[in-house]
Amino acid sequence: MNEKKRGIRNRTLIVSEPERTRLSQKLIKPDGTSSLKLNEIIDKTIHGDVFTLLDKLPKGFADLIIIDPPYNLDKDFHGFKFKSLSHKSYLEYLKSWFPKIVSLLKDNGSLYLCGDWKCTSALQEVMQENLIVMNRITWQREKGRGALSNWKNAMEDIWFGVKNKHDYYFDVKAVKMKRKVIAPYRVDGKPKDWEETENGNFRLTYPSNFWDDISIPYWSMPENTEHPTQKPEKLIAKLILASCPVNGIVFDPFLGSGTTSVVAKKLNRRYIGVEINEEYCIWAEKRLENAGIDKSIQGYTDGVFWERNTLFQQKQGKKR
Repeated sequence: MNEKKRGIRNRTLIVSEPERTRLSQKLIKPDGTSSLKLNEIIDKTIHGDVFTLLDKLPKGFADLIIIDPPYNLDKDFHGFKFKSLSHKSYLEYLKSWFPKIVSLLKDNGSLYLCGDWKCTSALQEVMQENLIVMNRITWQREKGRGALSNWKNAMEDIWFGVKNKHDYYFDVKAVKMKRKVIAPYRVDGKPKDWEETENGNFRLTYPSNFWDDISIPYWSMPENTEHPTQKPEKLIAKLILASCPVNGIVFDPFLGSGTTSVVAKKLNRRYIGVEINEEYCIWAEKRLENAGIDKSIQGYTDGVFWERNTLFQQKQGKKR
């Protein structure tokens, strides 16, 4: 594969041929017959077909599982194609592997399942059959030019489930958001539940199940890759901080370009990811190396998530 040349401001991931050879050697490539031991796969990227590996993985090892499966759409993942199915067939597809993934979750673990409007009812059904559904997160996926004969699709869902609703990890303080105060309220002349700064008025708020502060990776962001459905690091960071303790294990069976593992590493969690596309595995490995140098996550700083664009404004104010 030829090394691509890009504009000076384009920060999309590039992997050279020498890097590709070296990074490929870091992948775990199971033979498909032997069971996989936890100490052999922790903090690793597994190159293989998750459907053939599920029975080989250790049971009950994951504190958190994040699943971003192929949505029920026609999509080409650099040669690995998924064809849209009827609702019934897609539901059968989910049911063929979802219970096995749930068996990898600890008794007090949490699971998040991603999808769009077209497949979300199937996701809800398979979640309710195997877990206790706690919530549905809807996040604004603001990208694309729109549609001429329909509403633009700019939202996606993440279903949140646990095995035991009386015993699961959830750290709400770790995922508070810093929002601009539009109508500052005062008591005795002092700010009420908000902070007054020279760069604006801000309030720390508890997170809801609607997220409108996510930026989709694009060419000038260092996290960007050529994966067609890459999830933003900020999105995954919220799930990990809320639902996995420090040094806990995060598992992603459809790793793609590695976002879940990369964010887990940046946030001092352990990780295991499975991906069938070797090129994506290599991208993940390079991103993991980069994460050892730069642990920053766009839109998240000083332990706080910022509204879209407000962090930039805050930084600009400090420079003046």
